[in-house]
Amino acid sequence: MTDFAKRLLAWFDRHGRKDLPWQRDVNPYRVWISEIMLQQTQVQTVILYFEAFVKRFPGLNDLANADIDDVLAHWSGLGYYARARNLHRAAQVIRDEYGGAFPDAIDAVESLPGIGRSTAGAILALAFEQKQPILDGNVKRVLARHAAVVGWPGHSDVASKLWALADKHTPSTRLSDYTQAIMDLGATLCTRTKPRCDECPVRTGCVAFETSSVAAYPERKPKKEKPLRDTIMIMAVADNSVYMERRPACGIWGGLWSFPELEAAGVEDWCRGISGNGAVHREDWGPLRHSFSHYDLDIHPVVIRCARMRSSVADSSDSTWYQLDQRLPGGIAAPVRKLIDSLRECGDVQNH
Repeated sequence: MTDFAKRLLAWFDRHGRKDLPWQRDVNPYRVWISEIMLQQTQVQTVILYFEAFVKRFPGLNDLANADIDDVLAHWSGLGYYARARNLHRAAQVIRDEYGGAFPDAIDAVESLPGIGRSTAGAILALAFEQKQPILDGNVKRVLARHAAVVGWPGHSDVASKLWALADKHTPSTRLSDYTQAIMDLGATLCTRTKPRCDECPVRTGCVAFETSSVAAYPERKPKKEKPLRDTIMIMAVADNSVYMERRPACGIWGGLWSFPELEAAGVEDWCRGISGNGAVHREDWGPLRHSFSHYDLDIHPVVIRCARMRSSVADSSDSTWYQLDQRLPGGIAAPVRKLIDSLRECGDVQNH
């Protein structure tokens, strides 16, 4: 065991997080759910979602047999919805190909939808005590600073150096403790801004600390200006209901329920098709900006009040007239939820 690992484990014994929800009643399923949720998401945000998710889907078969709408509904607000769709697909693969037992071979775990090398390693280390290195964002930062690894970790040569360091320091014993410890160190002390180096158990030997260059590591991703896109979302309202459609399974907000997106010139024709009449009243709301990792989206909401709703339009499983005082039809994205909340707050969603 390297001195780095010894000092890290000694610190973990005194200061590490040991009572997170997924650290209780540990099993591969719970560990897997938590690791997927923790991708791109802070621990405090994940805690409430995790507890609600495993209450609704307490075991792998519960998740595999669930309707995707139900899964997405319990993911609503957590973002990066491909994670939820991949969880659902992976659960079905484990049910059908592994008899419902989570696989314990690294290649098998990596082959599951939505699981990469680091996530697979974390699951096997935390749930099976296997010696598997991990390299999530927190670990990259710790190792890049400790060894002063130059370059952006997204470049393959830099990633290779970091993987070699991760492998070198991963001990042969106390695998779950070590894995949690190095993630905790990056999350609580070796943070991106304002790192608490004076409290760090591995500051001795940390090249970045000893050369007063902690802020230089790891190098940031080369900045690229995000493009701005626009879309018009139509909220057709009739009889205290609003028309919604399920988005295609792939792409942004795949499988979630949303409002139709149209060109401005086609609104009247669309309204006649959806209600049998033209718009009774049209109201243009101010734009709502939503940021994705690769671009910003300005949503221009248009409320169309229809004379009546045409039930035949919503006969399929991919469209519905959603009653605003009822439970949502499935998962929805954060900006769509905001728009629905705004409709409810108006208090005048009845026909004019």
